Amino acid sequence: MSSVTDAAVQRAELSNYEIVNHWFDVATERLELRDGIAGVLRTPYREVQVQVPLRLPDGSTQTYAGYRVQHNAARGPFKGGIRFHPDVDLDEVRALASLMTWKTAIAGIPFGGAKGGVNCPAYDLGPRELERIARTFMDNIDLLLGPNRDIAAPDVGTNAQTMAWLMDEYGKMHGHAPAVVTGKPIALEGSYGREAATGRGVVHMLEHAAEKVGLEPSGMRVVVQGFGNVGAWTARLSQRLGCSVVGISNRDAAIRNDDGIDVEALIEFRRREGDGLGDFPGAERISALELLQIPCEAFVPAALGGMIHKENAGLLDCRIVVEGANTPTTPAADEILADRDVYVVPDVIANAGGVVVSYFEWVQNLQHFRWSEREVNERLADILQRAFRDVTEHAERCGTSLRVAAYELGIERVVEAATTRGYITA
Repeated sequence: MSSVTDAAVQRAELSNYEIVNHWFDVATERLELRDGIAGVLRTPYREVQVQVPLRLPDGSTQTYAGYRVQHNAARGPFKGGIRFHPDVDLDEVRALASLMTWKTAIAGIPFGGAKGGVNCPAYDLGPRELERIARTFMDNIDLLLGPNRDIAAPDVGTNAQTMAWLMDEYGKMHGHAPAVVTGKPIALEGSYGREAATGRGVVHMLEHAAEKVGLEPSGMRVVVQGFGNVGAWTARLSQRLGCSVVGISNRDAAIRNDDGIDVEALIEFRRREGDGLGDFPGAERISALELLQIPCEAFVPAALGGMIHKENAGLLDCRIVVEGANTPTTPAADEILADRDVYVVPDVIANAGGVVVSYFEWVQNLQHFRWSEREVNERLADILQRAFRDVTEHAERCGTSLRVAAYELGIERVVEAATTRGYITA
């Protein structure tokens, strides 16, 4: 494999922190915010780093670093996921915390932004080790959290079971408080529709984008990069919409079927055989590079940040990109896609479905009342439609991309709230 090919399939060297700050700087310059106000909005309110020691089965002890960054709470309690992944560091958590601030503002839900994580290899650890990490992490940050202070949620490497452990550990110290975390199992006051929410939101955005570029969702070819919770639900729900999912990848393999992959069969195969996709009999195994080059109408990056960059953006053969992951596209790649007239729905609205339904779960928990899945899905669709309309109208009015328009809109709403509270003077 050539060095060019190697570079094309690797993540960008640009970090999530650099990507988010680039777009923040572009938006604040366009908004002509004073340096002092921009500095307040850029800087997190609070950052905490803690030790998370883990005793391994062989008797040795591994110490991981845990982080919680509370970025801004002008519009409501801090809100943000917790990820377990080896790449977690303070800069990444800072970036994702600020991204959550803008995301909740764009969606119009009353939260601020936060993020957390532990730099552990979640995919290589067993349930007992993951539970111990979750409980130890909660023991070390519990005073930062609370149903009206800071609410956690699942992210990369965590899931509903992780949230159950976190809620239980918090409850031991503070009493039963299901609203301290969202994304919980249904048995523990989780919300119907929460597991599918981010992927469902991506598919809603896919529909809106298709309408904007003059395509019919039914019959569209879709490629999904990343087959975790977001990617799997995106693939499943887009297939139900009538799309043909022609390519899928995860961290181990990529597969292709130009006649369409049976997503339900693939999910069942993975449940039965494990995480690998390469041996699935209903598709051909291909390379990560070949996945990028599959002709399609919509490409959905739903893996990690920086996966679409200057070395590979020109390889994409699609009309639409809907960002299921956070910061999957670097600024250089964004320019390449714009030059090729690819319609990009940015992460701050594309994957907001998860935090919107987290908001619904939080509201239900505070009332100890549960909505039906139909109610949840209808409310989600309404909020995302409004967010897409707000961003597209702002972009058309100001003559800019959806990404810049989304950042501007989110920043303006946070500035308004902070000014009204008296945190800052505009």
